[in-house]
Order: sequence, then structure tokens, then C-alpha cells
Amino acid sequence: QVQLVESGGGSVQAGGSLRLACATSGYNYGTMGVAWFRQAPGKGREGVAAIYAYSGGTWYADSLKGRVTMSEDSAKNLVYLQMSGLKPEDSAMYYCAAGYVHGSSTTVPQDHWYVFWGQGTQVTVSS
Repeated sequence: QVQLVESGGGSVQAGGSLRLACATSGYNYGTMGVAWFRQAPGKGREGVAAIYAYSGGTWYADSLKGRVTMSEDSAKNLVYLQMSGLKPEDSAMYYCAAGYVHGSSTTVPQDHWYVFWGQGTQVTVSS
């Protein structure tokens, strides 16, 4: 069973930075894919970034390109989402998700592809 636990969220001012972490257990870094999604109140869940197995391709949402970097540290069983230049519209609950998902840097992750989800970490950006 894969378990995911997010951390690192918080309240920052616009222009600030945060590094979210997703602690994984039971996750296979070689055969599974992992993604970050976010959901703001009253809005649907949207993909933020995704790393795909085998191809190793990393996808980023257009609205966040240049401001986020997703990475994995398999030795520490951690997945990171480094965010900078944060804007109020980035405020949302951020979720880590994993599954047997394959794709490339142009594959937009769909939430129903991911079987395993963390509980989320809240990011609030004030203007």
C-alpha cells in the first residue's frame, strides 16, 4: 500500500517561496508516476506538476512554468515541489498523488489516473 504525506504548506506574502514535500512509503520510484495537484475553494482540482516513470519526463502547468520545480529524492523517499514568485491565485490545498502513470513532459496529468493521494497541505498567499 502506498502512503503519501504532504508538508511544507503555510502562509506567505506574494512573491514569496515555499517548498512542499511529499513523504512516500510503498512508492516505487522506478515504475510509478507522481504528481502535485491543487484545489482552491469552489474550483476543480488542477494539475501543478508531474513526474512520469520510465521517460522521466516532468510536466508543469503553464500558469506555473518558471516558478515551480518538481523533484524526487528516492534515497529519502521524498518528492518536492519548490515554488517561488507565489501569487494570491496560487492559494489552494496542494495534494501529492501517485499511481502507475506513464507519460512525457507534454502529458497533462489527470487526477483520475492516480490511485494514491495524500491528505493535502494548505498554501495561502496574501497580496
